[in-house]
Parts: sequence; C-alpha cells; structure tokens
Amino acid sequence: MNKSKTFYIESLGCAKNQVDSEILMENLVKAGWTRKNEPETAELILVNTCGFIKDAKEESIETALSFKSRYSDKKVLVTGCLSQRYKDELKDGLEEIDGFFGNRSLEKITEISEKVLNGERLSYFPEDQEHEPDYYKRDYLLSFPGSAYVKISEGCDNRCSFCAIPIIRGSLKSRSVTSVLEEISYLLDRGIFEINLIAQDLGAFGRDSGALLLKKLLKEISAIKKDFWLRLLYFYPDRFDTDILSLIKSDSRILPYFDLPFQHASANILKRMGRHGDKNKYLNLIDNIRKFITDAVIRSTFLVGFPGETDEDFRILKDFQQDAQIDWLGVFSYSAEEGTRAARFSGRVPLKLAMERKRIIEDAQEYITVKRLKRFTGIRLKVLIEERIEKENLYIGRAYLQAPEVDGAVVVETTAGLKPGEVITARIKGNAGFDLEAVF
Repeated sequence: MNKSKTFYIESLGCAKNQVDSEILMENLVKAGWTRKNEPETAELILVNTCGFIKDAKEESIETALSFKSRYSDKKVLVTGCLSQRYKDELKDGLEEIDGFFGNRSLEKITEISEKVLNGERLSYFPEDQEHEPDYYKRDYLLSFPGSAYVKISEGCDNRCSFCAIPIIRGSLKSRSVTSVLEEISYLLDRGIFEINLIAQDLGAFGRDSGALLLKKLLKEISAIKKDFWLRLLYFYPDRFDTDILSLIKSDSRILPYFDLPFQHASANILKRMGRHGDKNKYLNLIDNIRKFITDAVIRSTFLVGFPGETDEDFRILKDFQQDAQIDWLGVFSYSAEEGTRAARFSGRVPLKLAMERKRIIEDAQEYITVKRLKRFTGIRLKVLIEERIEKENLYIGRAYLQAPEVDGAVVVETTAGLKPGEVITARIKGNAGFDLEAVF
C-alpha cells in the first residue's frame, strides 16, 4: 500500500482567501493526501497568501521564507493572491521557494503539488478559471465549529481607484443561485449553523449575467426549513438596495448585520476614490436602515491618508463618525498599490500624518463602540459557542452583532458543559470593552 503524501496549509488574508484554502485542502484530501496540523510533520507546506496591501504582502513573504528556513527539508508551495499578482517577481526573487500557484483553477493543486513534491520547481498562473465545479462540498473548514463562509462571486467591477482586487481577482464572476443554494444546503445538513455570505460586493451578485440576483437568492435561502444564521458581509454602500431590508426584517434568521465599507465621508475624497457617496448620503442610508430595523448593527471601514486628503476632508470624516455612531469600525491608512489609479495621484499624505489620523479615529471609535454595546445589557441573545477558556467556567462565543474574527465576542459564564458549535441563549450582564459578558 502506497504511503499517503502529507501537507500542511497556512491560510493568510481575508475570508475569501480562507474559502480558497478550504477548496485546496478538499482537492488534496480527495486525491489521497493527508492534512497535517503541524508543519514539521508534513512533506509539503502550502502558504495561501494575501496580496492586497503592503502589510499583508510583507506578512505573506515573511511567512513563506520562515517556513523554508525552519524546515529546509520540506517543500514550500506559495499559493493565492500574492502569487497571482506578482507571478514573475516572486518566481525570480524568491529562489528558496519550491513552487508558485495562483488563485484560479484551484482543482489543479493536486497536479502541481505532486510535481513540486517530486522536486520540480514550477509556477502555475492561469489568467481565468479553466474549470469550476458547480459548487464545492467542503468537508474541511478553517472556521470555528458551527460557522462557514460561502463565496457567491469572485472579482469586482466597481474599480475603486485605490483597490487592487480587480488586478488580483479579475472582473466580477457570479455563481448561479442554484449552486449557492446547493452549497448552503450541504453545509446545513452537516451541522453548520452560521452561513456567512461573502463577496467583494454582495449587492453586485448576478450583475455580470445581466440581472441582480441577491434578492432572489435571499428569498430562496429563506425558504429553507431549518434553524440557521445567515450573515451578509460586504455591501458597496453607494448602490445598497434598501429593498432587501423587508426580507431581513421578515426572517429573523437573516441577521440584521450590515457591513458597509464607507471608506470616507468627504465628497472630494470619495470622488478621487472612484465612489459616488458623501457624508449626507451615507448618514441617510444608516438612518433608513436603523429606522426600518431597530436592532440593526452596522460595521464599516475607513481609509485615511488617501492622496489629497486635507485637514478639512479629515474633519468631515470625524464629524461623520460622530454623527453615524457606527457599531464596529476598522481603520486603515492608505497603501499605494501598484497598478491602481490612486498610486499615480499627487498629494500624497505623509505616513506620520496618516498614522496620526488613524489613531484619532480609532480612539474616538473605542468610546462609540463601548457605548453602543451597552444597549444589549439585560437582554437575552442567541450565542454561537466557539471555544472554552481552559480551567474556567467561561466560554467564548458570538451573537448576531459580531461577525467572525473582526468584532468582539460574548464571554459566557456557566457550569454547563458546552461544546464548540453549540448554540445557546444567554443573558447579557454588561460589557467589558468590546466584549459582552453573559450568563447561561
């Protein structure tokens, strides 16, 4: 009997990249490979990389080189977005690495891995997806128990001036409604409770086929006769379809959690970003959502230090932050990305000033988020348990207001023996910083 080949995978970057990592794992395991939980026990180490911004690129390269340095007897295969974006530069510049694989035609990973393991140094970067199954029955997930991501489209057509996603992932390519439904049904049947729909812009789903299909998809999901959470992640705010609010309000399983990356509030900066909003438009959108769904939670991201951002532009952003009272906020300083329009813009903001603006927004947001969390004190919330705190009667979980990885948690105190993936209803006692405290 032939000895099974072994691999370890290190997944970096966003949730969309995590789904790709899960697909790579699925293909390898189905081909007879064995996944290892520790790199030292594997013959092949895959590093599925992120190539979005400078810090992520540096982390990806450092991670790959670190694995090769620590485990010189192993083969290291760099996969994902960084490989796809810098195919020529990486092959020539990282001579230590044994192979490179892009972020398309993921079913080819078994063929490439075999060759790399056998000593062939090669690169594989198809420009387009050569073959894509209707959907993947992923049995190997990298999320906490009970939760999974479902990617409903690839790429993006919004063409924001600062964003490299179209360069890395290509133009918008939506899956079929049927394909997405089949994947969700498969995940629910195997015990997944939380389905996180992800795309670069959920609202654009289906546009490449000539018809916007998100409402149709949500109606079809709502017809499923099971208990679950459906979380909608990433809506381009300039074209948010408020018609979906009635669907969300009518089905408590579709969580009233709105991820709207506004990026800025100054009309001047938004125009330079290739966007069409302004402070008042975005405030009206937030107000409409909160009036229609009173328990709505809103998450966003701000990008500070964009070329041409003046003190006045920053003041507008600060005012917007105070007026909007967003529940959760991530703040990033601008990173000039090769190939984007913004990389050629004049008016570059000094890094020190950009980082200071980032700190100012983050400090202000801490007070806002802590204050917003206090409205949950005294109520009972459904909580998805993720893990137990060792040697304590405490468990870490999340409620509807908390997306995986990026928001705070619910710390549940109980003597009951809970299991990761279990869903309970707990009473919120209060909050400690960004985390809610609860009893069960």
